[in-house]
Amino acid sequence: MDRGAYAERIAEVLSGEHGAKVGYPIGLCAVEVIRVVPVGAGLVRITFGGADLADFHSYVPDEHVRLVFPSEDGVLRLPRKDGLSLEWGNPRPMSREYTVRRFSAEDRELDIDFAIHPGGLASDWALAATPGTPMHIAGPPGGVVVPKTYDKYLLAGDITALPAIARWLEWLPREASGWAFIEVGGPGEQIAIDSPPGIDVCWVHRGDAEPGTGDAFEKAVRTVQAPEGERVYVWLAGEAGVLRPLRRWVRTELGVGPKDCLIAGYWKRGIADYDRDE
Repeated sequence: MDRGAYAERIAEVLSGEHGAKVGYPIGLCAVEVIRVVPVGAGLVRITFGGADLADFHSYVPDEHVRLVFPSEDGVLRLPRKDGLSLEWGNPRPMSREYTVRRFSAEDRELDIDFAIHPGGLASDWALAATPGTPMHIAGPPGGVVVPKTYDKYLLAGDITALPAIARWLEWLPREASGWAFIEVGGPGEQIAIDSPPGIDVCWVHRGDAEPGTGDAFEKAVRTVQAPEGERVYVWLAGEAGVLRPLRRWVRTELGVGPKDCLIAGYWKRGIADYDRDE
């Protein structure tokens, strides 16, 4: 479908006052690994390529796709194209959701950054992937389009949210201002980010604490004080339990309403393929 068909709706939201989800046709791409590159000590970047990416849609930072893996019985089950959507069937194919880190329509290349953790299905696959390794990628089903006209932006999350935060900071206008908080294990997991000068980037070190535990991240985010009268957009993502107390804080103390924020539980301790909440 013509990419220009979505330009009008995206432009409408970008020129408006609040963010909104804009849907795209949900495709299924057969791709293969082109490159594998470590990004800091905590991420591995896989670059995918293939002719199917000619019909891939990507426009804004908050976009996600699903990588489809063989099921536990070794059978690769794929969703079926159904008009502009996909029918996943039963039993549902094994898949994991990831952020679109970069897409080049010209080169037909798609980057996805994998947070490395022991025993993770996608993490183990990424560590073993080499050029030529095949993969099927479904989506994205759409993206959250956010105007670039807010006075301040607050972006925060753990290492699973780092790829999206990095893309956000590259996408925002150079005159944007605000705050970015990223929780990582330590200095080795920090990466270079092309951030607007007016965004204060703070790396929160978790140290020996297990991912998804402790309150260092929450305390750091709570230091934000929005200037009175300024419009703030808030984007938070990471472990669902860690985000729970921040949801109320965003609403009551920061004074940001539901049209001006997105808070997404990307994962939950002890649960595989957690369905993120927004």
